[in-house]
Amino acid sequence: MRQGRADEYAEFAVARAGHLYRSACLLTAGDTHLAEDLVQETFGRLYVRWGRMSRVENPAAYAQTVLTRAFLAHQRRRSSGERATDVLPDRPGSGDGDASLRLTLLDALARLPAKDRAVVVLRYWDDRSVEQTADVLGVSSAAVRTRCSRALGRLRGLLGEDLSEYARP
Repeated sequence: MRQGRADEYAEFAVARAGHLYRSACLLTAGDTHLAEDLVQETFGRLYVRWGRMSRVENPAAYAQTVLTRAFLAHQRRRSSGERATDVLPDRPGSGDGDASLRLTLLDALARLPAKDRAVVVLRYWDDRSVEQTADVLGVSSAAVRTRCSRALGRLRGLLGEDLSEYARP
């Protein structure tokens, strides 16, 4: 890769790393180690294709698509069922927001099937349209609407209709 393209890639990677990591954390329901692996895999795939990225209209959306597909591919692997349990985070939370709410939401997301979780994250975290979500997942718009409806219903069942009990007083 030429130096100019390498610099563009490095600038893009620095700018998008935080958002991709947060999305990966939601997709993995809080598994920070897997989230880091998925982001690293995403950047690796982007690096290989970076020379052709000038033809992509929105590199950030493309990166999110690569991340989501890497997550879904990981979920299909047999080894994806392996998960460490009862492990505390390496560092305490930043203090912004309510930790119990975050943990409750991550636990509820973890109970969703991988594709439902991906739909919820893409639609409500990344604020993508139904059509954009369908393109990322390679399914029809109707399938996205159905998955979204079922996933939100399941989340409501897990969390209750009113989340105010989890919010700070």
